[in-house]
Amino acid sequence: MKTLYEATTLATGGRKGKVKSEDGPLDFNLSVPKSMGGSGGDGANPEQFFGAAYAACFGGAIQAVAENEKIKIDNDKLSVTAIIGFCKDDDGFFLEATLDCYIPGVDVKTGEDLVEKAHEICPFSKATRDNITVRLNLLLDE
Repeated sequence: MKTLYEATTLATGGRKGKVKSEDGPLDFNLSVPKSMGGSGGDGANPEQFFGAAYAACFGGAIQAVAENEKIKIDNDKLSVTAIIGFCKDDDGFFLEATLDCYIPGVDVKTGEDLVEKAHEICPFSKATRDNITVRLNLLLDE
């Protein structure tokens, strides 16, 4: 195994604190959503960061699969929307994710194939596999 990149990020103060990356691009205050008993506030929360990271990585995985299979897609219009749920049941708290994938210009079969194959290679999908429910959706033009 060869590590290609490492990111270091510091979180202080828990969900009401602050996050900052070692090299500077991330520097955010955190807030707890009202639905979770917090004040809301103008800070971000861990689920938003996770969703942003998962969506970006999954989009990259779709691009990698398309390139590998010589399928032309419009990389500028490709989008992945991640909806991350912070949930609770009798066993405690857990996450769930829905990824809405929009790949313009491909037919349904090709799009579904790209999404399924991306789910196999995406590092975030690998990290969540068999740990949280992940729903995959292919969005279509009407």
